[in-house]
Amino acid sequence: MEKEKTHVNLVVIGHVDSGKSTTTGHLVYKCGGIDPRRLEKFEKAAAQAGKSSFKFAWVLDKLKAERERGITIDISLMKFNTQKYSMTIIDMSTKLEVRLNLWYTFVIKIFFFYNLELQLLK
Repeated sequence: MEKEKTHVNLVVIGHVDSGKSTTTGHLVYKCGGIDPRRLEKFEKAAAQAGKSSFKFAWVLDKLKAERERGITIDISLMKFNTQKYSMTIIDMSTKLEVRLNLWYTFVIKIFFFYNLELQLLK
């Protein structure tokens, strides 16, 4: 019987247009959460839209308005598995007061994310 994977929840919170979706999409890709062929489709579509640098952001930003404007409008949730972990990632934009209230939790998540990334890429 296969060992149950540890579940990891990661919430990426920040100001609009700060690179959250791009960074998170890149992490999902590096961890194997998205097929390279699917990323190629995003890359082609982004290039056709004149936004070639947005290919990783489009992993999470699925709304047409998000892709046209280049900003996260809605909360994005993505689940995937790595060899060791079952991952749930949430990408969201927030107002300043919400970010300040969540800052402490976010800092803890960043340190955890850094350690997790090192473990996943080993």
